[in-house]
Amino acid sequence: MELLPVPDIPEIREGDDIAAIVSERLDLQPDDVVVVASTIVSKAEGRSADLADFPAGPRAREIAQNLEAITGDEKDPRFAQAVLEESTELLMEEPFLLTETRFGHVGVNAGIDRSNIPGHDLLLLPENPTASAQRIHEGLEHENPVVVTDTSGRPFRHGQTAVAIGWAGMHASRDWRGEHDRDGRELGVTVQCVVDELAAAANLVAGEGAGGTPVTVARGWEFGDHEGHDLVFRDVESDFVRQALRGWEYDA
Repeated sequence: MELLPVPDIPEIREGDDIAAIVSERLDLQPDDVVVVASTIVSKAEGRSADLADFPAGPRAREIAQNLEAITGDEKDPRFAQAVLEESTELLMEEPFLLTETRFGHVGVNAGIDRSNIPGHDLLLLPENPTASAQRIHEGLEHENPVVVTDTSGRPFRHGQTAVAIGWAGMHASRDWRGEHDRDGRELGVTVQCVVDELAAAANLVAGEGAGGTPVTVARGWEFGDHEGHDLVFRDVESDFVRQALRGWEYDA
């Protein structure tokens, strides 16, 4: 497999056609997977915002005050309000905000970005990243598979990695259950989330910060002869960590 950063992506503005921009800069092959950072998807979809767009209510002011007391850093209650409005559930409010977004992703601050947003304070995640991926997928000449990614922390581990928050033109996971290992044992639980693995692989060459490249093409990767599934975000009934967090209280 090759990972090819798409060169010379311009500053994306609302209304830009990401599929056309990618196609103009790289001659895509039919089986290429196009991996796109959610940052440019959000910009193209007009998801830039300002703190003034989120007048803080009582709950947001309370959250900001609590976080200030814990961290010693000044917190803008308007940012807390933005997080609340972009979330369906607040899983943790101390010592940071861990939320579920409207499309099921769990992350810090509802994935709201505060960097690389010319002329604005905030960049919100796409409202429906899978629908976004579908639009890009349909706009590409070969209707290549598309994965939309965001950088996310992980429980129990330091650092961040890119994960998939939307995808189109391919299944999210390949199911190895019922197949056999080298010793002939039947696999009973292995479901490989390939969209997350492609997101992380692409991030290795896309980079971060000012030198980052927001689109990468995975060339030569094959899904293989496996059953496919599209379940990535756990529901509450099977998410025992989330269930535990609902009854957990932060102890400074």
